[in-house]
Amino acid sequence: MPQTRYVDAQGVSVAYQVFGDGARDLVIVPGVLSHLETSWEWPRFVRMLRQLGSAFRVILFDKRGQGMSDSLEGAPTLEQRMDDVRAVMEAAGSRKAMLLAMSEGGAMAALFTATYPALVERLVLFATMARFTWAPDYPFSPTLEQHLKAVDRTWGTAQAGLGFAPSLSHEPQTYDLFARIARRTASPSAIKRLMIANDQIDVRAVLPQIRRPTLIIQRRGDRIVHCANGRYLADHIPEATYLELPGADHALPSGDTDEVVAAVCRFAGADTASESREHADRWLATVLFTDIVGSTAMAERMGDRDWGALLQQFHAVGQRHLERYRGELVDTAGDGMFAVFDGPARAIQCASAITREVRGLGIDLRVGLHTGEVESAGDKVSGVAVHIGARVMAHAGSGEIIVSGTTKDLVAGSGLDFTDRGIHALKGVAGEWRLFQALNA
Repeated sequence: MPQTRYVDAQGVSVAYQVFGDGARDLVIVPGVLSHLETSWEWPRFVRMLRQLGSAFRVILFDKRGQGMSDSLEGAPTLEQRMDDVRAVMEAAGSRKAMLLAMSEGGAMAALFTATYPALVERLVLFATMARFTWAPDYPFSPTLEQHLKAVDRTWGTAQAGLGFAPSLSHEPQTYDLFARIARRTASPSAIKRLMIANDQIDVRAVLPQIRRPTLIIQRRGDRIVHCANGRYLADHIPEATYLELPGADHALPSGDTDEVVAAVCRFAGADTASESREHADRWLATVLFTDIVGSTAMAERMGDRDWGALLQQFHAVGQRHLERYRGELVDTAGDGMFAVFDGPARAIQCASAITREVRGLGIDLRVGLHTGEVESAGDKVSGVAVHIGARVMAHAGSGEIIVSGTTKDLVAGSGLDFTDRGIHALKGVAGEWRLFQALNA
């Protein structure tokens, strides 16, 4: 077993291991079951890692709230988990890596790939999903109630093995190990909090923005993640490769593990048209637009000198909060601000902080946010997402923060609440868009 190390990720200690002789880096993003050191007690898991270690330099980690990483009171957001991957890669000296994400880790890995394409060489999604729970337009996953009942019934017991690895029912010692890994991953109540947060996770809108070569592997009879989830991913990620294998095991180290490892290694060396530099400057961002309500009347009433001084104060407040929430100011044309963020929850929290503070200056803002693909060229940021963000802002009233449905779906676990503002047509943008007002950012 390699040495377990820790890295600080925004104040949270994340446990990780590094091993292997390959020239390329492979970051393994675990599912809901994860404990770095106990997993090395499973011979099948060790054999799989040794195979991968002969082809890659492998980076393993426990997500925050799981295994040997810090436990949490609540549930981590997708962007917090993305921070974990960035911190682990930096600590391991990895500038670019292939991601292998399993089960519950797939949504975060997909979002990470779209947000930080420069850090991702390729993406492999094994037995994962775009949405964690059932929805009327996504009938492939269990309901939240079914997930919670399963935790009550089987978490930390050998019975869970029947779902994760039915082919190993003749190995009761393996099922006992599953139970031990589960108990060391987190308590039942912690896992239930995670699933309640995951209930809101939906990365379907992000899938078309994944611009790295992607391989999706799914076992046809998987009892935990139905194969329809993998087929959906393959249909919505541009130029994705889909591999469906026989078997019913959800756990990667059980069943036809050799074939999965071989497919990953083949994919790592394959020529892929998507690797062109055509999309090199495109990435997923949350765009934020602000506008001062009644600015024309205020400027006329105050006069140019006082109005200019007030605008300076406003922009100083905005810049300070952008730095705090990792936003990047793009433009301050007129009396508004245009900024981009690599995390939607931080963008909403930043908008709320600015709105509250400038109210003390006598300024009422309206704010709009949207998450989508942008393109950068020097200091300029453009793309359809920019236009959508500006149009979303147009539907905000005084003191309101309005977000698109895409942004709302990506902030599960953040503690943010929203009220549905209905479906709207956005001027100059095709289709209809469901908008939400952020209430307690």
